[in-house]
Amino acid sequence: MSFSLTALLSCSLLYLLLLFAIAHLAERGILPRSWIHHPLTYILSLGVYAGIWAVYGAVGIAAETGYGFLAYYLGISGAYLLAPVLLNPILRIGRAYQLSSLADLFAFRYRSQFAGSLATLCSGIAILSLLSMQIKAVTDTASLLAPGVSHALISTLFSLTVVLFAALFGSQRDQGSESHRGLVVAIAFDSLIKLLALLALSGVAIYSIFGSYQGLEDWLGSHQSLAGNMELNVDDGSWRALMLMSFAGALVLPHMFHMTFAENPSPRALAKASWGLPLYLLLLALPVPIILWSGMELSVNTPPSYMAIGIAQALENPALALTVFIAGLSAASGLMIVSTLALAGMLLNHVVLPLRTQTDHGDIYLWLRRIKRLLIGIIIFTALLFHETLGQRLGLFQLGILALSGVLQLLPGALGVIYWPEGNRRGLIAGLFAGMAVWIVTLVMPLSYGPNLLALADAPLFPTNNNWHIFVFISLTVNISAFALVSMVTKSSSEESRAAQACSWGALSRPQRRELMASSSSEFVEQLSEPLGRNVAIREVERAAHQLKLPTVEFRPYQLRRLRDQIEINLSGLLGPAVARDMVKRHLSFKPLASDGGPQDIHYMERALGDYQNQLTGLAGELDSLRRHYRQTLQNLPIPACSVGEDGEILMWNHAMVALTGIDAEVVVGGRLMALPDHWHSLLDDFVRGEDQHRYKHRLDLRGRPHWLNLHKAALSGPDHTEGGSIILVEDQTETRLLEDELMHSERLASVGRLAAGVAHEIGNPVTGISSLAQNLKLETDDPDILQTAEQIQQQTRRISTILQSLMNFARTGNHAQANRYEPASIHRCVEESINLLSLSDKGRGISYRNDCPEDLVVLGDEQRLVQVFVNLLANARDASPEGGEIRVSGNHEGYSAIIEVTDQGTGIPADQLDHIFEPFYTTKGPNQGTGLGLSLVYSIVEEHYGNLQVESPADPENERGTCVRLRLPAYDAGGELHPLSQNERSTH
Repeated sequence: MSFSLTALLSCSLLYLLLLFAIAHLAERGILPRSWIHHPLTYILSLGVYAGIWAVYGAVGIAAETGYGFLAYYLGISGAYLLAPVLLNPILRIGRAYQLSSLADLFAFRYRSQFAGSLATLCSGIAILSLLSMQIKAVTDTASLLAPGVSHALISTLFSLTVVLFAALFGSQRDQGSESHRGLVVAIAFDSLIKLLALLALSGVAIYSIFGSYQGLEDWLGSHQSLAGNMELNVDDGSWRALMLMSFAGALVLPHMFHMTFAENPSPRALAKASWGLPLYLLLLALPVPIILWSGMELSVNTPPSYMAIGIAQALENPALALTVFIAGLSAASGLMIVSTLALAGMLLNHVVLPLRTQTDHGDIYLWLRRIKRLLIGIIIFTALLFHETLGQRLGLFQLGILALSGVLQLLPGALGVIYWPEGNRRGLIAGLFAGMAVWIVTLVMPLSYGPNLLALADAPLFPTNNNWHIFVFISLTVNISAFALVSMVTKSSSEESRAAQACSWGALSRPQRRELMASSSSEFVEQLSEPLGRNVAIREVERAAHQLKLPTVEFRPYQLRRLRDQIEINLSGLLGPAVARDMVKRHLSFKPLASDGGPQDIHYMERALGDYQNQLTGLAGELDSLRRHYRQTLQNLPIPACSVGEDGEILMWNHAMVALTGIDAEVVVGGRLMALPDHWHSLLDDFVRGEDQHRYKHRLDLRGRPHWLNLHKAALSGPDHTEGGSIILVEDQTETRLLEDELMHSERLASVGRLAAGVAHEIGNPVTGISSLAQNLKLETDDPDILQTAEQIQQQTRRISTILQSLMNFARTGNHAQANRYEPASIHRCVEESINLLSLSDKGRGISYRNDCPEDLVVLGDEQRLVQVFVNLLANARDASPEGGEIRVSGNHEGYSAIIEVTDQGTGIPADQLDHIFEPFYTTKGPNQGTGLGLSLVYSIVEEHYGNLQVESPADPENERGTCVRLRLPAYDAGGELHPLSQNERSTH
């Protein structure tokens, strides 16, 4: 029974096209989301580990070592069963820092580009034999089904097909997610086909060859020697070596690292895979003895590894033969595609990019895709070249051993990432060189028919096909010894120590709080445009901001540090950690430190401790509870409090501070004082920079109301806190001040009332008598001179009465007790009413009034008393204005104040009189034209509204005419304070 090459090629292409269609449908979201994200899909995708071993290799090993073939499955099953302590830490680090390969992990942890490049080259050299193993299996089985066809032609056609589909499957990189869900679904389908084909073959074999399960048992009973061989031919040394290499494969095989970590949808999926993958591998292992026994019963003449094909041919079942071939093709192509993609990514990030990065500022994503496709082709054709020159002469088992023992050299460094913080890059590099040298001399060269140097040197022990496992352990021992010894005698750099702390399970790094050279996210774009191009820089900055839920334009120092870290993480997934770190370090650099050590980034530590809260136990948990207790105490203090670093960065802003300022802590914490609204910035910044430890009754206008604040400052520096900074307490003394003003005003009213009563009593009665005598005098004589004198006496007494009445009115002004009943008052309306009142008088008919106050200019106060203010001011302006003059009232907002100006065109006020015009009974008018209490009354009313008065004369310096009275009153803001985020731009100036 045979097939034509055309038929095999057609079936192979149809199957691979089916895989591509499945991947395409998954990427487009056409397949149900529940299928794509189901844990079973992820578990089946991990079945790529088995590769061609599951279909062919395991049977060949079983024929030689019996149940020893299980070691290949048991090792990796043990690794996944230990996922909580072995795989989960790597997953955590990989997800946190966008590390998609073991080379990325080495470059990040050991802070060495060379370490990543060396790991890439070691993986590439070892994986060549694994890829050759897949090519050899497909070529050999195709030759069995289509005799007479050139092996070279089959291997070349298969390699070309894999290159094409590898480029289509995975070289397109989604910048929003490093996971290729289509690839995962396609590989899961591959694994399912592989399992179903083997189970179908074993089922057909049982019923077609042995008749039933009972027939199989009878056959085993009559061939106990064969069954006994399955139990007795288990070599302890090779079993342990194969199990160790299989165990390491979970971490160090490029395709397993990629599928386990880079394509992992969630930690929960890995938890399910910890038992799901061993179960899948058990199902794969079950048909192996049945296939072996069936081949023995039929006495197939194929090599033991290809008994599955031989059974189908012996049964003359074309469908079964084609099914087994497709299963082998599926296993080989899946492993080659994933391994090639993973290795191409490693070569791109750790060999190509360190040597040459795109500099023409074009589309870097397109450039990376093209380079990766080129690398995919180079890898597969290098594997084909290896197969044609050497691999085709080796057995599947030998190729597998060379691959697994080669990548095993990466295991010490991988375990050192999570379990040995003291390991450093010098130790890692020394261990890799030593281990790889022993591997090449004792395993690669002897097993590949090269010179056996130990045998030529007449060494007491030299490698053969029967004791290869000894040299696996020797090479690993040399590697570990060099790694440990060099790491212990050399010192790790500070960068390595920080990376080791970040990688250690449960460790909490303490980064320094440093100021960046760039002061905004917009400057990030400008700085990154040089290496990435402007479009890519904009995309990466916006992507990082979106991931952190930050605004597009950001100025706060802490958030800028977070943004920088996230950009580095994202670029690590794109360019590799070493290139990304170097790029960010050069183009998003920090300002130099003034001293050897900078302050710790307390925001980062708070966020990290919050993430670890549920994982801390014992003393660490108690200390964290104490930390949270003290922090909550500060947050819930009824006194407003904030903490400021030496560099002006706001470190803490408690709830009472939020209530006082109306500024949310999320907005200001991590920002600078200069980012606060003007009044708060000037107050706090001046107090922090000043030498005074206390400041009492500082007035600040907030939301149209005056507030009086006591400020207290304490330095945070000390032997246990060398980072410096200050904590500021702000006491709101407004209510106390209002009560004090009310008491003072009451005392004033009482004293002025007593004075007024005394004046009225002591002066009023005699004045009344004088007025009565003058009136009687007018009745007793007809002398014109006497009558004129009597009239003058009465006028003066009436003037005295008016003065007394004005004095009594002045004594009753300025009642602060009414302040709490103030309401929003429109200045425009007050001025308009004042103008209407003045227009009722016959005086100043030729004077025009112009009200230019905006209608939205509102203050908080007593509208009737404000009308009284403007009546007095406008009346004074009218009296000073020439006939036909104009009096203009204008107003505007200035910060949190309302500025109102009353300007006339009169003769002005002499400079020597400006300091006295607000004094009671002082007037610049002529006799009988004023009492001198008008401006005093205005001053009192304005003061009771927490405003102030300024007089500028002359208002027109060129003509030396006119007077301008300027009132400043707290403006009423119905919407509260302005949001401070819009003020952040001032941090750049």
